[in-house]
Amino acid sequence: MVLGNVQLFDEDIDGATLARYLAEDTIAVDTETMGLVIGRDRLCLVQLCDSLGYVSAVRIAKGQTSAPNLEKLLTATEVTKIFHYARFDVAQFLYTFGIETTPIFCTKIASKLARTYTSSHGLKSLVAELATVELDKRAQSSDWGNADNLTIEQLNYAANDVRYLIDVRDKLITMLKREDRYELAQQCFQTVPLFVKLDILQYSGIFEH
Repeated sequence: MVLGNVQLFDEDIDGATLARYLAEDTIAVDTETMGLVIGRDRLCLVQLCDSLGYVSAVRIAKGQTSAPNLEKLLTATEVTKIFHYARFDVAQFLYTFGIETTPIFCTKIASKLARTYTSSHGLKSLVAELATVELDKRAQSSDWGNADNLTIEQLNYAANDVRYLIDVRDKLITMLKREDRYELAQQCFQTVPLFVKLDILQYSGIFEH
């Protein structure tokens, strides 16, 4: 089903959409949840976008524990998954489906390493500077669990959270390489799964004094 500019699926993407995304080198990924606490606040929506701007949104049912096609995509080693704050989204996939996402590019980590001239590393600020687009965040805090009645405004918000990530990632890579921080960024991305497992086990402060 198409709603607005988003192809909407229930519980998983179909085979044709999986094949389309697997043909890409990079895919932008985001999630919407009932809140920010892993284990308490369930996963409600998964958004995906390719280099041509094709956006899919998957409504995740309450109690759902598997999504085979999503798993194939998220674990495909030849497709880099781009997130903004990967630590949260990757944790949702591991906690909900047991999926260990790889490989990962996190635009928040990349921004903090590359854009040291600012303390604004949220997606809205990042997209405004690097993609010259002003994101509308009014639907951010809304009821994503009411999956059968998602509004056009909610879906547009969700789509915009992935629509610009590939462009932003490319520009951040240019900055990271220019400042000799690209390899450091890659090492940071590789640690995300470890921090995710610690977060799920509630060991998030283990490296603090």
